[in-house]
Amino acid sequence: MKEFILSCCSTVDLTDEYLANRGIVYVSFHYSLGDRTYLDDMGKTMPLSHFYKEMVNGKMTKTAQVNADEYYAHFEKFAKEGKDVVHVTLSSGISGSYNSALIAKRQIEEKYPVKIYVVDSLGASSGYGLLMEYLADLKDEGKSAEEIALWAEKNRLRFHHWFFSTDLTFYVRGGRVSKASGWFGTLLKICPLLNMNDEGKLIPRHKIRGKKRVSEVIVEKMLEHAENGADYDGKCFISHSACESDAMLVKKLVEEKVPALKDKVRVFDIGTTIGSHTGPGTVALFFVGDQRTR
Repeated sequence: MKEFILSCCSTVDLTDEYLANRGIVYVSFHYSLGDRTYLDDMGKTMPLSHFYKEMVNGKMTKTAQVNADEYYAHFEKFAKEGKDVVHVTLSSGISGSYNSALIAKRQIEEKYPVKIYVVDSLGASSGYGLLMEYLADLKDEGKSAEEIALWAEKNRLRFHHWFFSTDLTFYVRGGRVSKASGWFGTLLKICPLLNMNDEGKLIPRHKIRGKKRVSEVIVEKMLEHAENGADYDGKCFISHSACESDAMLVKKLVEEKVPALKDKVRVFDIGTTIGSHTGPGTVALFFVGDQRTR
């Protein structure tokens, strides 16, 4: 079987070490903080604690996706070695990176005798990372590049993404919540609960009062949608933006309610690209279950 590379974007919100251990390479998005631009390299250039502190202190953020030229350079490194690539992108529902990767794929395949498989994850953050974890398992089992790409396209909507935020400041700043709604929401301790739909778009689902209650509800969503419900024995990831105690509460509840988990819940930081839009105070829960819908 021809050798191939498993690849993703930095927006999987795992860690550099974790990806290296699983044999996954990544290409970086970009972000700006104040008047300086950086690579989203999973906190290597700038510790994530510092990034979120700067946001709280009023620094403005912007993000930029991987462009076609950057994808070309990324793919060419492996094409020169005669290796195929399975690259999974951040959801096309929130980013144009999928289209940029397709442009680079066509250019590479015109020049080199290799195959570049580009898959739209329809996911984000550590839910996208959880998909990559399963794909790495398939590679370890000896599946081919084509088999893995087809599996990802067939199963990607089974990877559930549920998010809540305990701080509406950055939703207001980004224009996703009005100032009036943000003020009342903060006063009443409203925590919006969102999930990702079948188009890979983030959709508000519920407005829940109180951190403890929204933590309970997000786990109830897992029991409702996870494969085999409370008997779910797959993998589960959590990510958070500078609110580790909130993430650990959700972890505790999941492990109490879903005792058959294959591994303990793994907790990661939300990186600078996704975090630029959520700000601190967001917790996300990811698992495998039924088919996501609108």
